[in-house]
Order: sequence, then structure tokens, then C-alpha cells
Amino acid sequence: MIITLIQIVRFVSRALMLLVIADVVLSFFMSPWHTIRMTLDRIVGPMLAPIRKVVPPLGMVDLSPLILIILIQVVEYLIIQLLVSLL
Repeated sequence: MIITLIQIVRFVSRALMLLVIADVVLSFFMSPWHTIRMTLDRIVGPMLAPIRKVVPPLGMVDLSPLILIILIQVVEYLIIQLLVSLL
């Protein structure tokens, strides 16, 4: 049961990271009004908003997606360690 939960946590973590990366990459090529971009922004935007309030962009570079990916990895690690300790 716990091993299944660990696999689910890893899957969700990887999926979120891929969504963040896809949002960043597509922001260079697609219009902000494109359906795919709007959908990704609705998913990723609420996670990036609190980070953007704290970390301002450095010129033209927005570091909030990188910080979000690091936070996703940290939360994944902590949840997995908690689940492993329950074994």
C-alpha cells in the first residue's frame, strides 16, 4: 500500500515538473492566447503566483519556474521519507 502511495507521489511530482517545463518552453513560441498555453497557465499559474510575489524577475529572466521545480522536488522527497518511515 505504501509503495503504491510512493509511486503515486513520484508520478504526480514528475507530471507537475513536466507541466512547468512545458509552460516555460511554450511561452517562448506560442501566443499567450493559444488554448494550450491558457490551459497550462491555469494549471501552473496558481503555483507560480506566490513565488513571483516573493522573487522578482531578474531583468528578462523569471526564476519562479526553477524555484517551483525545486520546491516540488523537496516536497516529493519529504513525503516519500515520511511514507518510508511508516514501513
